[in-house]
Amino acid sequence: MREEEIKKVVREGYAKIAQKDSSCCAPVSSCCGNKDLVHDISKKIGYRDEELKAIPEGANLGLGCGNPVALASLKEGEVVLDLGSGAGFDCFLAANQVGKSGKVIGVDMTPEMLDRARENARKGGYANTEFRLGEIENLPVADNHADVIISNCVINLAPDKEKVFREAFRVLKPGGRLMVSDMVLMKELPDEIKNSLAAYVGCLAGAITKEEYLKAMQTAGFQETRVVGETTFPAELMANDPTAREVAKNLNLSREKAKDLARSVVSMKVSAVKPVT
Repeated sequence: MREEEIKKVVREGYAKIAQKDSSCCAPVSSCCGNKDLVHDISKKIGYRDEELKAIPEGANLGLGCGNPVALASLKEGEVVLDLGSGAGFDCFLAANQVGKSGKVIGVDMTPEMLDRARENARKGGYANTEFRLGEIENLPVADNHADVIISNCVINLAPDKEKVFREAFRVLKPGGRLMVSDMVLMKELPDEIKNSLAAYVGCLAGAITKEEYLKAMQTAGFQETRVVGETTFPAELMANDPTAREVAKNLNLSREKAKDLARSVVSMKVSAVKPVT
């Protein structure tokens, strides 16, 4: 698949999500439009009740696969950059931690998501947040600008992950920290999944192996790369996910093959540091 075709399909898919309150990425039975299920998903992947209650309604679309903010050890006054900020969920959590003297910048390539994030920021009174249109492979951010970069189940959607990490390295200050939650593979996907645009939007086809992911970070220059945690999603949940079901239907996958696919995918939380020299 060509990169531009992938980006177009992903952008269109997430535009629909922004407009419909529906999740396509969370590995759980249908949560589309159901706020209680989105809340439950978020708790299962690492968010606390107090965090979920502290952000504007409509910011949490149930699209993540972890809670990078909880592991980023944010400090008052820091500048945080969120790669693929969506409706602003993680940005608002980060903004609460860095305070008025800090700043959070969200970058997303989907205008509909940016509109939603900006409206959520307005409703919540988040003056220390800013949302910019851009691709995470070409960040609209100056060199050595951010203290911390976070990302939640987004880098797997980028066709050129090595370029994403090179850009992240560029915009981080020396000594800056990277904390990512993302989907990675424990084994290679079948070709029919790799070549499925529907699977790409559903965070499946774009995922690479854990080893490739870590190597891409290290090749970009990051050091102290550390896997903080891994979560294998229950097969029955992935098998019942609306997007996974659609992928299985389109590709004529049996339920057993769909479950095997679920066992191939894990959520990984990984941290790294940009060296000072």
